Amino acid sequence: MIHNSVDLSPLFRTAVGFDRMTNVLDNALKLNGPGASYPPYNIEKISNEKYKILLAVAGCSAEDIDVIEHNGSLTIKGKPKISQSNDQEIIHKGIAGRAFERKFELADFLEVKEAKIADGLLELRLERNVPEELQPKKVSIKTVSPQSIQ
Repeated sequence: MIHNSVDLSPLFRTAVGFDRMTNVLDNALKLNGPGASYPPYNIEKISNEKYKILLAVAGCSAEDIDVIEHNGSLTIKGKPKISQSNDQEIIHKGIAGRAFERKFELADFLEVKEAKIADGLLELRLERNVPEELQPKKVSIKTVSPQSIQ
């Protein structure tokens, strides 16, 4: 028997101020729950600062999907409006057309810059936006004569 659970409670008991990290670990361990594979998605690294998430959202329009970015988490919720008239008889229903919720934990300063939908694919463009005051700064070095150094 394979046991897939990991007990992180000792880490949670001794970690102070690492709430975001413990939430990320806890959420990562819950990824195999029901509906965890729907909708299918790709994550593409475009550069060190830019990423793209592509979700297959067949049957959804922009009005059927909510993209919410909050406190380092990205949540995508969808509820397609599949219309069917009363005079239609469906022989086979293979297009899922079901409600979904997909969550992603974002790295610090990563934010959604653009969201668009076309041909059943939702594309999210993300970019790291580090504030100027937190970016590395080069310190200039002055050249002085040896007599002025004391």
